[in-house]
Amino acid sequence: MNPGGGPELSPWERAVLAAEAFALAPVGCGIVVRGRPGPVRDAWLRRLAAALPRAAPFRRIPASIADDRLIGGLDIPATLKAGRPVAEKGLIAETDGGVLVIAMAERLPAGVAARIAAALDEGEIALERDGMSMTSPARVGYVALDEGADDEEAPPPILIERSAYFVDLDAIAIRDADDGADDQDPGARTEARARFDAMPEDEAAMKALVGVAASLGIASLRAPIYALRCARALAALEGEDAIGRRHISLAAALCLAHRATRLPGADDEDDEPPPDNPEDDPPPPEEQEIQQLEDVVLDAAEAAIPLELLARLKAGAGARARAAVQGKAGDSQISTRRGRPIGTRPGHPREGRIALVATLRAAAPWQPLRRREAGPGDARRIHVSPDDLRIVLHHEKRGATTIFVVDASGSLAMHRLAEVKGAIELLLADCYVRRDSVALVAFRGKDAEVVLPPTRSTARARRRLAGLPGGGGTPLARGLDVAALLATQVRRTGQTPFIVLMTDGNANVGRDGEGGRPKAFEDALDASRKLFAARVAALAIDTSPPSRLRDSAQTLKIAEAMGADYIKLPIADSARVNAAVRLSAQRLQG
Repeated sequence: MNPGGGPELSPWERAVLAAEAFALAPVGCGIVVRGRPGPVRDAWLRRLAAALPRAAPFRRIPASIADDRLIGGLDIPATLKAGRPVAEKGLIAETDGGVLVIAMAERLPAGVAARIAAALDEGEIALERDGMSMTSPARVGYVALDEGADDEEAPPPILIERSAYFVDLDAIAIRDADDGADDQDPGARTEARARFDAMPEDEAAMKALVGVAASLGIASLRAPIYALRCARALAALEGEDAIGRRHISLAAALCLAHRATRLPGADDEDDEPPPDNPEDDPPPPEEQEIQQLEDVVLDAAEAAIPLELLARLKAGAGARARAAVQGKAGDSQISTRRGRPIGTRPGHPREGRIALVATLRAAAPWQPLRRREAGPGDARRIHVSPDDLRIVLHHEKRGATTIFVVDASGSLAMHRLAEVKGAIELLLADCYVRRDSVALVAFRGKDAEVVLPPTRSTARARRRLAGLPGGGGTPLARGLDVAALLATQVRRTGQTPFIVLMTDGNANVGRDGEGGRPKAFEDALDASRKLFAARVAALAIDTSPPSRLRDSAQTLKIAEAMGADYIKLPIADSARVNAAVRLSAQRLQG
């Protein structure tokens, strides 16, 4: 079904329509374009550029852009020549009246995203640095190119909040994408912009869009405002002077559907409708008309919800589940040696690489004074002091080490160890791609040991796994203690530990090696609490059979004490264990 009421739109036609509507009024909002680099995305960008006014700047911003290039800073050549601070505009101010194209938006630092968002909200950019103060107009819009490999990678939330449109190009074939041969008359777009500016506000449309947003669980107040702007743009593009029902429906599909966090009526299914009171007056005709419009628009928005999002909503996950898993395994840290450059700080060359431009910028304002102090006999053109030195700061992504803590006791040795070995071998391939490591701790008898130290070597891992023995008691506390010690060692190497505990919870050997279930379980709880206090992310996989409910309850208590996720896998195979570990690692460490 086409929400607009006409012929059904293809994915490419819908993407182009979003570009046309955005280009008509881009200032103050953005559009997220999900898709890998390629001819389809290039064709879409050409269509967007052609739809903008000819004089509108269309500038690309790399994710690693420096702050002085983004918002402006000291013009070093001009400053050195003039002998006084001379400011230059940044890329945001240079794009005034146009569109910023953000490459690899899923990797955009939060600080850069915040500056772009501030320019959108204020319409200007303020420069307060290097002894200068300057405010420049910055009426811009943006295109966030989301090149994430999966749903867990996304642009910063502050930009998603200000994105009026969402376009998914991944499902569009090259043959379906128009390569940019645009036959629309530029004069027609100029007339459309004039109609857009003169179009009156439609209170009924606004009320309907607000109601639709509420029904879809959209808390943002910007969403219905953007949808109304889109409806006005669609009407103007069609040569209309007022918004029609089809424009509102299509705007809801373009601007609201992808933001849904629940399906309409999902929270009200169990509520009993209030009884009809014959004495109540019917609502006035105006309210009835708005309600009818809202119902039509809601149907259009619901029909346009992306299939993957629709499946999550039906499963009760919604947008919160998606937001919870954003990010990659592994923390990040500021480094002066490796990683993506993010800025500079005062420092000495032995602490890191010298930032030449930043050093000259720090020295420039002092040149007149230093030349006078040095006297006419000093032939140096630039006077640099140790206080001027700046070193480069890097954003270093820390690797992750998954520590499998495996119950190799007699209760599991026969049928679970084979599944654990298979799961680790599957995970090793993923870890190799992400440059993560895997370690294995096994506990059986009266003690626990590190069977496989952290490694990314598939051959070595397979050899150690093949010889993993099983049988004996279940010293669960000792296994957790050894895992905690290994996690500490992993952190010292600069990596992030993630523990995966696989047990049936049937602890029967304490820390001291003595038998006794009550004491063994208390020791295990104590070890779990220490892991929680150490802030080690964890996942507990309950491998007990369905018939042993008591063991499942104990495993759940262990998981709660660790602050870990709990997964019950009574009939798990290697693939399911691997999938569970990957999802939980992303959610817990994102």
